[in-house]
Amino acid sequence: MLNLDILISYSFIIVGSGTFLLAAIAGAVGCITVLKGQSLIGDAIGHAAFPGIILSFMLFMQREPVLLTLGAVASGATAFMLIQVIKENSKLKLDAILAVVLSSFFGVGMVLKSYIQGNSNYKEAAQSGLSSYIFGQAAYIMKDDVKLIVYIGVPTLVLLVLFYKEIKLFLFDEIYAKAIGIRTVLLYGIILVMTMGIIAAGLKLVGAILISSLLIIPAITALQWSDKFSRVLIIAGVVGGVSALIGTYISTAYDGMSTGATIILIMGSFAIISLVIGPHGMIKNLRMRRHGGND
Repeated sequence: MLNLDILISYSFIIVGSGTFLLAAIAGAVGCITVLKGQSLIGDAIGHAAFPGIILSFMLFMQREPVLLTLGAVASGATAFMLIQVIKENSKLKLDAILAVVLSSFFGVGMVLKSYIQGNSNYKEAAQSGLSSYIFGQAAYIMKDDVKLIVYIGVPTLVLLVLFYKEIKLFLFDEIYAKAIGIRTVLLYGIILVMTMGIIAAGLKLVGAILISSLLIIPAITALQWSDKFSRVLIIAGVVGGVSALIGTYISTAYDGMSTGATIILIMGSFAIISLVIGPHGMIKNLRMRRHGGND
């Protein structure tokens, strides 16, 4: 039975609205990176954003969400450019490059966090909430955090709608997109900005460790139900948003449950079910193989 007191409580409305908006938009944006075969880049950028948050705190001596987000975006952009430079000037495979950059940047963030904890110069600054950017702490987001999600999420959604046709062509036939005059470099930059913005906005909710799940899991789920791009975007957004609301409710109803982790768990459940029973899932594939073998 649903507890109506929870549904109308101030904390649930704040947390639920923030997680719903972020997860819904992240699900749609994540479809682009998954279909482009670059889903792990989101994971690398998510981990790489952490040192930017710490450096921003060290510079401004405060946990202002906007300042920390700018630091995260700057650090994530630096990591992405480093990935591209290494990719173009070495023989390493992309997964190896991502592993090196991901672990290096996250390690720098942990070292900096340890440094400020033991440094007397930062004793006066409120640094207690910085750990939430590692593991997430969605249950404690405030109005300002929700506003930040709106300021990042709405423009991201607008960009997705405005460049929908170009993005679709870019994903499925990049050569043709270039041939008809679409500036693919600019388009790739727009996609990167959308991805980094969502990652930066979501770090406090689910943390650097789980942030890529917001992008990847809804997209994988949606692809089991449709192969039409517009439907995949809608399904991924719905899966992300619904998972956020269910996860927020469960973590509010039961003490001790992490909101961010619960949201990811609900998403994972939808993904597993879809992988099994979806029109493009395992059962359908097994039936097709069986019929093909009989023929």
